[in-house]
Amino acid sequence: MTGSAKSNARILAGECFCRAVGYAVADEFGYALNCHCSNCRRTTGAAFKPFAGIARDKLSVTRGEGSLTTYGDEANHDAHCGRCGSLLYSVVRDGAYVHVAMGTLVDNPSIRPTAHIFVGSKAPWYDIPDALPQFETYPPGTDAPVQPDRPPPDPPGRHTRGSCLCGSVAYVIEEKPFMARYCHCSRCRKARGAAHASNMLTRVEDVRFTRGADLIKSYKVPEAKFYTQSFCTTCGSPVPRLDTGRHIAIIPMGSLDDDPGIRPSEHIWAESRAPWFDIADSLPQHPGAPPA
Repeated sequence: MTGSAKSNARILAGECFCRAVGYAVADEFGYALNCHCSNCRRTTGAAFKPFAGIARDKLSVTRGEGSLTTYGDEANHDAHCGRCGSLLYSVVRDGAYVHVAMGTLVDNPSIRPTAHIFVGSKAPWYDIPDALPQFETYPPGTDAPVQPDRPPPDPPGRHTRGSCLCGSVAYVIEEKPFMARYCHCSRCRKARGAAHASNMLTRVEDVRFTRGADLIKSYKVPEAKFYTQSFCTTCGSPVPRLDTGRHIAIIPMGSLDDDPGIRPSEHIWAESRAPWFDIADSLPQHPGAPPA
């Protein structure tokens, strides 16, 4: 449990995408960054994790504390909703700070990400399109240990591999996917805790779980026709969802261990993008769903 959010600053609300867990945080973040390390990609399933840092006692859980699950130890861990899998925040620096997953903020913070960090570990399928400063690891002067990238849990083979943060769930994609796109809808932002989802589509039969299929949990939005998130129950990382009804598999690209040989080709639900994120590339943008 985090401390009380008593502050003279404006108080912001945040929540997971199923709304079971809510939090309040003072709008006095010390920094905001986009992290491209493999751990952050896996825990969000996205191209990078945008987070805002603040003292731990400036955030409080306002509802659903019993639904929170953590991965890590008391002093350094990720906090997810155990019902829908949303990454809400990370406790870091031996418990001194909280990194809020900005995609779960309901309110517009006064801060924006100011740099990209750990670009030496960025996804091979993502090119950073904006002009923000880039750092191979942390920005100069940061007093924090650099954690090495976790190697893929399975050796390389003929197929594209993927895995969750803890390595308990792993999969391979046996044929080249037919589509990849960025989704900016509020559900995707909250489900991933990120600026947007980075999703790849292929056929159901082309995805094979090599371990941990029994550890996967799925949450479907009751009022949605299709929207469902699948995640590892141990670490909370998004993993592929097999939609047998539509005969497609939706793969969170941040969980990939290899270059899939395909790149996102468009932005959907661009009118719903986060107010603190600007689309800087030249890919086509659809205000809502993609054309039929």
